Amino acid sequence: MYVVGLGSNLGQRFATIAEAATRIDHAQGCRVAARSRVYESEPLGPPQPMFLNAAVRVASSLPPESMLDVLLEVEASLGRVRDQRWGPRVIDLDLLWGLSPHSSDRLSVPHAGLSQRWWALAPLLDVARDAPELAHLVAVSEAQLAALGGVPHGARARSFGAEAAATFDGAGVSSGG
Repeated sequence: MYVVGLGSNLGQRFATIAEAATRIDHAQGCRVAARSRVYESEPLGPPQPMFLNAAVRVASSLPPESMLDVLLEVEASLGRVRDQRWGPRVIDLDLLWGLSPHSSDRLSVPHAGLSQRWWALAPLLDVARDAPELAHLVAVSEAQLAALGGVPHGARARSFGAEAAATFDGAGVSSGG
Protein backbone atom coordinates (compact mmCIF):
# COMPACT_ATOMS: atom_id res chain seq x y z
CA MET A 1 0.00 0.00 0.00
CA TYR A 2 1.17 3.50 -0.86
CA VAL A 3 -0.02 7.07 -0.47
CA VAL A 4 0.73 9.13 -3.57
CA GLY A 5 0.64 12.94 -3.58
CA LEU A 6 -0.70 14.66 -6.69
CA GLY A 7 -0.06 18.31 -7.52
CA SER A 8 -0.61 20.64 -10.46
CA ASN A 9 -0.33 24.36 -11.09
CA LEU A 10 -0.47 24.63 -14.89
CA GLY A 11 -3.40 24.24 -17.28
CA GLN A 12 -6.60 22.61 -16.09
CA ARG A 13 -5.17 21.66 -12.73
CA PHE A 14 -8.09 19.66 -11.38
CA ALA A 15 -8.65 17.73 -14.62
CA THR A 16 -4.98 16.82 -14.73
CA ILE A 17 -5.01 15.57 -11.13
CA ALA A 18 -8.17 13.56 -11.80
CA GLU A 19 -6.65 12.04 -14.93
CA ALA A 20 -3.44 11.17 -13.08
CA ALA A 21 -5.47 9.35 -10.40
CA THR A 22 -7.32 7.43 -13.11
CA ARG A 23 -4.08 6.47 -14.85
CA ILE A 24 -2.59 5.26 -11.57
CA ASP A 25 -5.74 3.20 -10.97
CA HIS A 26 -5.38 1.62 -14.43
CA ALA A 27 -1.66 0.87 -14.10
CA GLN A 28 -0.77 -2.78 -13.81
CA GLY A 29 -0.52 -3.82 -10.18
CA CYS A 30 -2.24 -0.67 -8.83
CA ARG A 31 -5.73 0.10 -7.57
CA VAL A 32 -6.76 3.46 -6.14
CA ALA A 33 -8.54 2.64 -2.89
CA ALA A 34 -9.25 6.21 -1.69
CA ARG A 35 -9.03 9.82 -2.91
CA SER A 36 -8.50 12.86 -0.73
CA ARG A 37 -10.07 16.25 -0.92
CA VAL A 38 -8.34 18.71 -3.26
CA TYR A 39 -6.48 21.57 -1.57
CA GLU A 40 -5.13 24.81 -2.99
CA SER A 41 -1.75 26.02 -1.75
CA GLU A 42 0.94 28.59 -2.34
CA PRO A 43 3.85 27.27 -4.43
CA LEU A 44 7.42 26.80 -3.29
CA GLY A 45 10.17 28.19 -5.48
CA PRO A 46 9.97 30.93 -8.09
CA PRO A 47 6.82 33.02 -8.68
CA GLN A 48 4.16 30.79 -10.25
CA PRO A 49 0.45 29.93 -10.13
CA MET A 50 -1.24 28.39 -7.09
CA PHE A 51 -1.06 24.61 -6.72
CA LEU A 52 -3.83 22.09 -6.35
CA ASN A 53 -2.85 19.14 -4.16
CA ALA A 54 -4.51 15.81 -3.48
CA ALA A 55 -3.55 12.27 -2.50
CA VAL A 56 -4.62 8.77 -3.38
CA ARG A 57 -4.20 5.61 -1.35
CA VAL A 58 -3.04 2.89 -3.72
CA ALA A 59 -3.36 -0.82 -3.08
CA SER A 60 -0.31 -2.35 -4.72
CA SER A 61 2.22 -5.08 -4.16
CA LEU A 62 4.76 -3.38 -6.44
CA PRO A 63 8.13 -2.68 -4.86
CA PRO A 64 8.83 1.04 -4.25
CA GLU A 65 11.14 1.50 -7.26
CA SER A 66 8.53 -0.06 -9.57
CA MET A 67 5.84 2.18 -8.08
CA LEU A 68 8.09 5.17 -8.76
CA ASP A 69 8.41 4.00 -12.38
CA VAL A 70 4.60 3.91 -12.67
CA LEU A 71 4.37 7.48 -11.33
CA LEU A 72 7.10 8.77 -13.65
CA GLU A 73 5.35 7.14 -16.62
CA VAL A 74 2.03 8.79 -15.67
CA GLU A 75 3.77 12.16 -15.30
CA ALA A 76 5.42 11.82 -18.71
CA SER A 77 2.15 10.75 -20.35
CA LEU A 78 0.50 13.92 -19.02
CA GLY A 79 3.24 16.20 -20.33
CA ARG A 80 5.48 16.68 -17.28
CA VAL A 81 8.75 18.37 -18.21
CA ARG A 82 11.51 18.53 -15.60
CA ASP A 83 13.39 21.72 -16.39
CA GLN A 84 13.32 23.81 -13.19
CA ARG A 85 13.50 22.62 -9.58
CA TRP A 86 10.33 23.66 -7.76
CA GLY A 87 9.12 25.37 -10.94
CA PRO A 88 5.60 25.27 -12.33
CA ARG A 89 4.39 21.90 -13.56
CA VAL A 90 1.40 20.35 -15.20
CA ILE A 91 1.58 17.36 -12.83
CA ASP A 92 3.74 16.30 -9.91
CA LEU A 93 3.37 12.82 -8.42
CA ASP A 94 5.20 12.02 -5.19
CA LEU A 95 5.39 8.72 -3.37
CA LEU A 96 4.58 10.12 0.07
CA TRP A 97 4.39 6.94 2.11
CA GLY A 98 4.60 3.15 1.82
CA LEU A 99 4.15 0.21 4.15
CA SER A 100 7.92 -0.21 4.39
CA PRO A 101 10.56 2.53 4.49
CA HIS A 102 12.82 2.66 1.44
CA SER A 103 15.94 4.62 0.58
CA SER A 104 17.94 4.67 -2.65
CA ASP A 105 19.58 7.21 -4.93
CA ARG A 106 16.22 7.58 -6.74
CA LEU A 107 13.70 7.41 -3.94
CA SER A 108 13.06 7.97 -0.24
CA VAL A 109 9.89 6.57 1.35
CA PRO A 110 8.42 8.24 3.32
CA HIS A 111 8.95 11.37 1.22
CA ALA A 112 11.82 13.42 2.65
CA GLY A 113 9.81 16.66 2.93
CA LEU A 114 6.48 15.20 4.05
CA SER A 115 6.64 16.37 7.67
CA GLN A 116 7.18 20.02 6.59
CA ARG A 117 4.36 20.26 4.01
CA TRP A 118 0.81 20.82 5.17
CA TRP A 119 -0.39 20.45 1.58
CA ALA A 120 0.93 16.86 1.54
CA LEU A 121 -0.05 15.91 5.12
CA ALA A 122 -3.68 17.07 4.90
CA PRO A 123 -4.50 14.99 1.79
CA LEU A 124 -2.53 12.03 3.20
CA LEU A 125 -4.69 12.15 6.32
CA ASP A 126 -7.85 12.25 4.19
CA VAL A 127 -6.96 8.88 2.61
CA ALA A 128 -5.37 7.24 5.67
CA ARG A 129 -8.00 7.88 8.36
CA ASP A 130 -10.43 5.23 7.10
CA ALA A 131 -7.78 2.48 6.93
CA PRO A 132 -7.38 0.88 10.38
CA GLU A 133 -3.97 -0.53 9.45
CA LEU A 134 -2.72 3.07 9.03
CA ALA A 135 -3.58 4.22 12.57
CA HIS A 136 0.10 4.85 13.42
CA LEU A 137 0.62 6.86 10.21
CA VAL A 138 -2.47 8.92 11.06
CA ALA A 139 -1.24 9.66 14.59
CA VAL A 140 2.22 10.71 13.39
CA SER A 141 0.85 12.78 10.50
CA GLU A 142 -1.73 14.53 12.69
CA ALA A 143 1.05 15.53 15.10
CA GLN A 144 3.22 16.79 12.22
CA LEU A 145 0.34 18.78 10.73
CA ALA A 146 -0.45 20.28 14.14
CA ALA A 147 3.21 21.27 14.58
CA LEU A 148 2.95 23.17 11.28
CA GLY A 149 -0.14 25.01 12.52
CA GLY A 150 -2.62 22.85 10.60
CA VAL A 151 -4.20 23.73 7.29
CA PRO A 152 -3.84 27.51 6.88
CA HIS A 153 -6.94 29.56 7.61
CA GLY A 154 -8.70 30.35 4.35
CA ALA A 155 -7.13 27.49 2.37
CA ARG A 156 -9.65 26.14 -0.11
CA ALA A 157 -10.45 22.42 -0.03
CA ARG A 158 -13.14 20.56 -1.95
CA SER A 159 -14.23 16.95 -2.37
CA PHE A 160 -12.63 15.13 -5.27
CA GLY A 161 -15.49 15.68 -7.71
CA ALA A 162 -17.13 18.01 -10.19
CA GLU A 163 -17.57 20.77 -7.60
CA ALA A 164 -13.80 20.95 -7.14
CA ALA A 165 -13.27 21.22 -10.88
CA ALA A 166 -15.73 24.11 -11.11
CA THR A 167 -14.34 25.79 -7.99
CA PHE A 168 -10.71 25.66 -8.98
CA ASP A 169 -10.64 25.64 -12.79
CA GLY A 170 -14.20 26.45 -13.88
CA ALA A 171 -15.38 29.44 -15.85
CA GLY A 172 -14.67 32.68 -14.09
CA VAL A 173 -12.44 31.07 -11.46
CA SER A 174 -8.79 32.06 -11.47
CA SER A 175 -6.33 29.17 -11.67
CA GLY A 176 -3.64 31.06 -9.85
CA GLY A 177 -1.31 33.89 -10.52
